[in-house]
Amino acid sequence: MKPEPKLVQLLLACSVLFSQQIVLLADGGDLLLDFWQAETTEQLQNSRELLISEVGDVDALYRWLRAGPNYSTDVPKGQQESARVAADGTRFPYVFLIPETYNPATTYPVEFILHGGVSRPEWEAGGGWWRRGYDSLKQEDRIIVVPASWVDAFWWHDNQAENLPEILKTLKRTYNIDDNRVSLSGVSDGGTGAYFFAFKQPTPWSAFLPYIGHPGVLRNPQSGGGYSLYFENLMNKPLYIVNGENDRLYPVSAVQPFIDILDEVGVNHTFKAIAGGGHNTDWLPDETPMIEQFKAANPRDAFPENVQWVADRTDKYNRNLWVRVDSLDSTNNQGLIQVNRRGNLINVTARGVTEFTLLLNPEEIDFSEEVEVRVNSEEIFNARVSQSMETLLDWAAEDLDKSMLYTAELPISGY
Repeated sequence: MKPEPKLVQLLLACSVLFSQQIVLLADGGDLLLDFWQAETTEQLQNSRELLISEVGDVDALYRWLRAGPNYSTDVPKGQQESARVAADGTRFPYVFLIPETYNPATTYPVEFILHGGVSRPEWEAGGGWWRRGYDSLKQEDRIIVVPASWVDAFWWHDNQAENLPEILKTLKRTYNIDDNRVSLSGVSDGGTGAYFFAFKQPTPWSAFLPYIGHPGVLRNPQSGGGYSLYFENLMNKPLYIVNGENDRLYPVSAVQPFIDILDEVGVNHTFKAIAGGGHNTDWLPDETPMIEQFKAANPRDAFPENVQWVADRTDKYNRNLWVRVDSLDSTNNQGLIQVNRRGNLINVTARGVTEFTLLLNPEEIDFSEEVEVRVNSEEIFNARVSQSMETLLDWAAEDLDKSMLYTAELPISGY
């Protein structure tokens, strides 16, 4: 029996529509990859305009970004060397280790490892010492990154605070990275550097592992620091801390008062005091199984219901995940913000903070209903919030993070 003509027409129409949808999705994948890999302002603007024109819907664009681009199989593998050049011309070299069996369909954890001895001269192109000894770090289930620090770029300098996240974003443009499993560990000065990022810039990282370092170095102006350290800023990210009992620089006895405060305020941490240990990592082989368990048990929560942050400036070091401090009371040199989200109700305690922004995610907020914000027990905002493709793309470009996307900004002031 032959099908009816109308049925044939319907089947043909469905076939054409399905084919168009396949083409649309394929084009979307290409457009998304162009956006993800854009490095210049012109490239980024062109890819943004094409995405907005092609998708036309914030929900669909969110799904595309959440799924991520189609990564290439034709990428460098094994031990690689590169360098990021900052706007001021400073060259930041780094080594990264890509599994030989890298599969772009799989998401890979990333480990940044910060070396010690930061008072050495600037790394020279062709210099040898930092190119050796990586065989023991290679693993087929993760990507390892070893950046460089020197006398003009300590781990706790502003230039490194910019550099490390930018290196991470550079790798994300090429490799399929598990955004919620990006850890930061360091040895000696590198351990102190891990403390710096935990205190000042924790958003991209899942966990911090400072080995044989000391956070007190960050408070010393002579060390290139001179920072105020706020223990409230450690509450959302876990730490795995190791120090040797007989370390000539940072013995357990010197670090113990800091550990006592972590215990007192309830920071999620593990502290290992190595009996008889010196300023070395001889303990690492025995400790590795516990370290691996710690990393596995502590992925990043990109949208925790409770966030707090203390900021003493607003040009940098003023954001923790989905909360950003925008203005401080002129009579104070620091401000505290504590945020609790329960559905569409957001309760905020703010002291010394006069303006802030909440970054909203559609899987956490019901945008079909009003969002209520109470600051210091007073209702400041109660209305629906509009989602925006522009906002979504702004923050996607800023973070290059598939697991941490925002479709709306909610600025709060006047309380």
